[in-house]
Amino acid sequence: MTRRGWLLFAVMGVIWGVPYLLIKVAVADLSPASLVFLRTATAALLLLPLAAARGAITPLRVRWRWVLLYTIVEVAVPWMLLADAERHITSSLAGLLVAAVPFIGALLALLTGGDDRLDARRLAGLLIGFFGVATLVGFDVSGGSLVAVAEIAVVTVGYALGPMIIARRLGGVPAVGAVTASLVLTAIAYAPVGVLQLPRHAPSVAVVLAIAGLGVVCTAVGFVLFFALIAEVGPVRATVITYVNPAVALALGVIILGEPFTVGAAAGFVLILLGMFLATGRSAARSRARRAAQPEQEAVSAGAP
Repeated sequence: MTRRGWLLFAVMGVIWGVPYLLIKVAVADLSPASLVFLRTATAALLLLPLAAARGAITPLRVRWRWVLLYTIVEVAVPWMLLADAERHITSSLAGLLVAAVPFIGALLALLTGGDDRLDARRLAGLLIGFFGVATLVGFDVSGGSLVAVAEIAVVTVGYALGPMIIARRLGGVPAVGAVTASLVLTAIAYAPVGVLQLPRHAPSVAVVLAIAGLGVVCTAVGFVLFFALIAEVGPVRATVITYVNPAVALALGVIILGEPFTVGAAAGFVLILLGMFLATGRSAARSRARRAAQPEQEAVSAGAP
C-alpha cells in the first residue's frame, strides 16, 4: 500500500473509531431517528456549499439511482440501526460485530467477480485481525439483545456494499457531491420523525458535543476521506479500517473513562496491527500490474474536478 494509502488508513481508523463512543453518549438523550437527523443535517449544511461551488451535484443526475442505493445501504439504514442497537449493547460489542465487514466485502467481491480478490496472505490477515478484535473486546454477548445483534448484522452488510457501489458504479463522480447528496436525502427522510422525537428539555453539553463530533468530524470530514481511501486502496482493503475502530474505542475508554487496559487488550492491539498489515498488502503480481497501469490512471484522475 502506498504512503498516502497508509496515511488515509490511519486517519480513517481514528475518525471512524470515535462514533461508537459518541453514539453511546448521544442516545442517552436522543432517539435514534433524532440522532440520525441531527448528524446528517449538520454534515449536509457543511458540505452543501462546497459541493455547489464545485459543481459536484449536477453530474449525479445521470446516476441518481446508484446514489439513492448508496444512501440507503451506507447511511440511512445502517446509522438508524446502529444507534438503536447501541441502546441495548455496549459500544465495544458493536465494534466487534461491525468488524465482520471485511469478510462480507471479500465474500461479495468473490461472488460478484470483483478484481479486488483475496490471496492467502490477505485471508490470513483478515482472520488474524478478526481474532484480534475478538481478543480485544471479548465474546460476551450474554448481556446484549438478539434484536440488536441482528441490527448490527444488517449494518455490516450495508457497510460492505457501500464501498463496492462507490468503486463500481460511482467511479468518476465527484466525491463531495455523492456524499452531500446522500446526507441531504437521509436528513430529509428522517426529518419528520427526528424533529417530532427531539427532547423537550435542553440536551446536555456532552450530547451537544457528541452530535457536533458525529456531524462535523465523523461524517463531513470522514466520508470525503473515505472516498479518497477507496480510490487509493480499493473497496475491500478500505473496509479493513473496521479492525482499527474497536482499538480506538478501547483507547478512548481507557483515557477518558478510566477503563482498565488488560493483557487481553494489549494482545488484541498486536493482533489487529498484524492482521491489518497482512490484509492490506498487495501481491507482487498485482503491484506490477498497478505500476504498469499508473500512467493511465493518472490521466483519468487528472480530468476529475
